[in-house]
Amino acid sequence: MKASSPFVFSTGTIGYPLMFVLLIWIVFWAEVRFGFHLNRFGIQPGSIEGLRGILFSPFIHSDIRHLFNNTIPLFVLSLSLFYFYRPISWKVLVIGFFSTGILTWLIGRPAYHIGASGIIYLLASFLFFKGIFSRYYRLVALSLMVVFLYGGLVWYVTPIDPEISWEGHLSGLISGFVLSLIFRKRIASTPKYEWEKPGYNEADDLFMRHFDENGNFIENLPENDTSDEEESKIQYHYKETPKKD
Repeated sequence: MKASSPFVFSTGTIGYPLMFVLLIWIVFWAEVRFGFHLNRFGIQPGSIEGLRGILFSPFIHSDIRHLFNNTIPLFVLSLSLFYFYRPISWKVLVIGFFSTGILTWLIGRPAYHIGASGIIYLLASFLFFKGIFSRYYRLVALSLMVVFLYGGLVWYVTPIDPEISWEGHLSGLISGFVLSLIFRKRIASTPKYEWEKPGYNEADDLFMRHFDENGNFIENLPENDTSDEEESKIQYHYKETPKKD
């Protein structure tokens, strides 16, 4: 008897992360190919015009190194989000996208803040805290994996490098934590086997497998339907059970 898993791998699970990564690479290619300079579309705190960066800044990167450093974490973390938290994945992503950008605009230095780093911190923060809150071994393991792979990210939420938007990183971290609290009760339940469910009786379960939906006894079962041990239990139970009119 198998337990159904709350985690399902679908086309969107890998398709959406690939789409995100492809978008940021297309934007960077267009900048290089056509000589665009899109930094001015980043988040510029204190400027009304700079609010447009909330939409555009995650897709803009300063150079190939910046882009490459964001590509793998963005893919891995977004893949984890869509696999483990599929029912709430888009809510987390959309709400976190805007909250990270708005918070960066509110607390950031007067400069152009660009890159997908804020979204990466959002995802890492959400996956870590949500897994801890769940107390479900798979999700806790995911939290530990996030710490192992990206634990060093925590240093960049402080102003240790003037060329790095630590404000964007901090905004993503805060947004992910808040969202993990908001969706704290939306946790995948631990799958249960049939024998773990209340009121389960093994003999009755094996006995009932020998009847079709109309209540007729099935004499010839598939060879691999039950083991010899189970078969003997069924026969014994059947003989001992009084026939009902």
